[in-house]
Amino acid sequence: MSNSSSITQFLLLAFADTRELQLLTFCLFLGIYLAALLANGLIISAIACDHHLHTPMYFFLLNLALIDLGCISTTLPKAMANSLWDTRAISYTGCAAQLFFFFFLFSAEYALLTIMAYDRYVAICKPLHYWTLLGSRACVHMAAAAWATGFLHAFLHTANTFSIPLCHGNAVDQFFCEIPQILKLSCSDAYLREAGLLLVSCCLAFVCFVFIAVSYVQIFRAVLRIPSEQGCHKAFSMCLPHLAVVSLFLSTDMFSHLKPHSVSSQSLDLVFSFLYSVVPPAVNPLIYTMRNQELKASISPLFLFNEFKASAPLTCVSVTIGIMVQ
Repeated sequence: MSNSSSITQFLLLAFADTRELQLLTFCLFLGIYLAALLANGLIISAIACDHHLHTPMYFFLLNLALIDLGCISTTLPKAMANSLWDTRAISYTGCAAQLFFFFFLFSAEYALLTIMAYDRYVAICKPLHYWTLLGSRACVHMAAAAWATGFLHAFLHTANTFSIPLCHGNAVDQFFCEIPQILKLSCSDAYLREAGLLLVSCCLAFVCFVFIAVSYVQIFRAVLRIPSEQGCHKAFSMCLPHLAVVSLFLSTDMFSHLKPHSVSSQSLDLVFSFLYSVVPPAVNPLIYTMRNQELKASISPLFLFNEFKASAPLTCVSVTIGIMVQ
């Protein structure tokens, strides 16, 4: 039995036991991380540099790419470091920081996806009022609200979680620090306050989900009334990437946290947590660029610069090493 005041570090769950598998895991994670850095970085650069993309939709997409970069950088570098150096330890402060930033970015992404659903609803259902409802000031305020909501949620949950006495050791059954796993270490009568706060967050998340669902019901009703086939195709091209990202985000999170206890195991938990914490930030850029010709046209010139092509991988590696050393 240990008290939270005496805990100086936590032990994370390892992906592999043998040294060969650990090195293979490190190489796999490094490839995914570099691909996510490069893809999201290209989207950010293209939107920032091309004035034709300075519209509300791409402004929100730029924020989404920034969040995805931060989200994958919160969990994957530490997992790579543990696999490379054959360790499981993370400091108490590091665990608290990891939990805060992951919850902050995860909550901000969900809020931003809700705002992006509203953006698509206005663009399809109220096109004449689009620039009135989504002017530059309104877009900045909505994006700031998404970031602020994530920060407030993360601050409350992190402060609450780490104020609870921990009585069941320091082994976290996950490859990164997250609230449900920390609560498993708490005293049996001390986690009700945090559980109540999580219930409130789940209710707010459900409200966002209903808002997204209602928005897309209205969008599809409006699209089906468009007489021209070209107009329908353009409308679906605008909405399907966002809908795919929302579906990927929600499905992986729900499978990870709402799966039956009868099918729960450490290896299965690792797979599901990897799906919802790593896969969406890495796959989102591919989803958004697959059917978006404007974004493709803005990104393709970036590959013509040899200096960029030569320096990007080195920059990604240096950032990765720097994060792991810290």
